[in-house]
Amino acid sequence: MPDALTLDTPASAPPPRDLAWRLQAARRAYTRRSIMLLLPLLIVLIVGFLAPIGGLLTRSIDNPEVATALPKTLQLLEQWDGQSVPGEPVFAAMADDLREARSTGQLFALNRRLGYESSMLRSIPTAVLSKLPPRGEPVRERLLSGIPALNDVQTWTTLKTLGSPYTSLYWLSAFDLKMDAGQLHYVGPGKALYLDVLQRSLVIAGLVTLFCVLLGYPLAYWLSRQPPRRANLLLIFVLLPFWTSLIVRTASWIVMLQSGGLVNDTLMSLHILEKPLELVFNRTGVLISMTHILLPFLILPLYAVMKGIDPRYENAAISLGAHPLTAFRRVYLPQTYAGVTAGALLVFIMAIGYYITPALLGGPGDQMISYFVAYYTNTTINWGMATALSSQLLIIVLLLYWVYARVSRPANRPA
Repeated sequence: MPDALTLDTPASAPPPRDLAWRLQAARRAYTRRSIMLLLPLLIVLIVGFLAPIGGLLTRSIDNPEVATALPKTLQLLEQWDGQSVPGEPVFAAMADDLREARSTGQLFALNRRLGYESSMLRSIPTAVLSKLPPRGEPVRERLLSGIPALNDVQTWTTLKTLGSPYTSLYWLSAFDLKMDAGQLHYVGPGKALYLDVLQRSLVIAGLVTLFCVLLGYPLAYWLSRQPPRRANLLLIFVLLPFWTSLIVRTASWIVMLQSGGLVNDTLMSLHILEKPLELVFNRTGVLISMTHILLPFLILPLYAVMKGIDPRYENAAISLGAHPLTAFRRVYLPQTYAGVTAGALLVFIMAIGYYITPALLGGPGDQMISYFVAYYTNTTINWGMATALSSQLLIIVLLLYWVYARVSRPANRPA
């Protein structure tokens, strides 16, 4: 009769070391299959998301115009003492560079880049080309007598600085800062713009988010308490605005909110108003339209969270003597924080980058950062300034995600 040890250990069982090796091989195979399945998504993420953001950040500090148009001049300025106006070789090199830039089509980009610094610098290349003597003749004295700006050492210092392939001009300008003679300071009161625009964008996005929470929370709560058939039918009305173009919805709000529109006519017919309110081309129209457009983005995540909350918890608190409002505040409301924060974050991120609605319904003082991004992209072709302002939005979004991750982290999970 075989002993117990022989019965418990079959002869075909692999050795413990061989079993561990097989388990590790199985894990490695599972990891490889998972990576292969995620590889297409990873490629799309890199090509469609990370690469454009990297290009965005690069363009905000890129400064190739002066270095491309004036290579010989900048090479000689490297040995310049910076104390007096450069000599004849620098002027001759500038003449050759500008002739070459005009023939290759780089002169426009050079003028545009110099114009970002000052209007005086912008006019120098054209003035130099108009006053150049025939080839082989001295250049310095003729240019100094005809272009006073070239007698200023600061002009040459600025040109030498602009020859760097990277610049902080766009980032500093996006925060109303300027570098002058090595000192960082704010621009003048009449020139400061972008900090006010950033503050305005944050205020509008914050108000829209607040209004969406105030309107969306009770509506989502009411929908979550409806029977499933009725709730699904009512959700169709919540999703109905998605079936209409954003421009159409914005234009319809212009029709409704104008002086002779439906809203003012209804209020005047009910004798609530004696004269129509100005609800378009101002902040009021922007807030009303953006709240209506973005409200579903808060209702849907909030409804999903509320639908998963067991109503018996609240009923148990009431049965134990708690007032219904107390039970709602201390039992039900904390369970909806995840939905509120997720929906509010989504609404805020979408609102801060809005362009069409403020452009159509707002006035000059209601335009947000996206308006100026579009202006620098399509009108002035200033990619550096456009990407610097876009980077402001990127930084805000990343900070919001960081705050959301900190707030939504469970208390028992390590930081």
